[in-house]
Amino acid sequence: MEKFISNEAKIGSNFTTGYFVVVEDGAIIGDNVRIGHNVIIHADSVIGSNVAIGDNTVIGKLPMKAVRSATTSGKIPPAAEIGDDCTIGTNVVIYRGAKIGNKLLIADLATIREAVSIGDLTIVGRGVTIENECRIGKCCKLETNSYITAYSELGDYVFISPCVATSNDNFMGRSEERFKHFKGVTVKTGGRIGANSTILPGKVIKEDSMVGAGSVVTKDTIPGKIVLGNPAREFKEVPEDQLLKNQGWEDK
Repeated sequence: MEKFISNEAKIGSNFTTGYFVVVEDGAIIGDNVRIGHNVIIHADSVIGSNVAIGDNTVIGKLPMKAVRSATTSGKIPPAAEIGDDCTIGTNVVIYRGAKIGNKLLIADLATIREAVSIGDLTIVGRGVTIENECRIGKCCKLETNSYITAYSELGDYVFISPCVATSNDNFMGRSEERFKHFKGVTVKTGGRIGANSTILPGKVIKEDSMVGAGSVVTKDTIPGKIVLGNPAREFKEVPEDQLLKNQGWEDK
């Protein structure tokens, strides 16, 4: 069988697919959608118009819950939703319960877990992982192999450089006390984090602050300041021409 398109799926006009595509019951697909080879669209997934989906990608995957999982609820989330004008790469996995805005680029090998929302015009780079219960704003850039831990929140116009690591468990899996303190990271509007930096659980990268490459952030940053080092310390102010208010982006 070259493909299976359920009769219970609602498909828009000008829908094209490669070989070995599966579209399950209840899926809703808009107009002008192009799907590559070996793609699976799970039941009830909603895909907007003018969307391109690369080979071997899975949309609407059910979460898996380990017996000892601390962050996965085991409940069936609502359907995955993909907005209009999105480009989704090869070998991407988007879980059921994810809500993707309009005009996103989601690059090859990215994983987006359940209960994640991502705003319009955001770029999710190659190999990026966004764990469950995260909120990502509009016009963000999450670059190659960055990791956004569960229960994190990123505002608008946030820049996450390659290989940034975030964390949510100060106890590293030991003792029942840890369950009282699980907390992801927060990056406020315009916050920027340099390559290979590590952000410890619960820390806040404030508005328009910048974390230098290779830093370890152990306390909240100060708005409009550059921090760097291990542990990260205040270095100097962000240059005036680098502030978000001077980029002309806010109203676009």
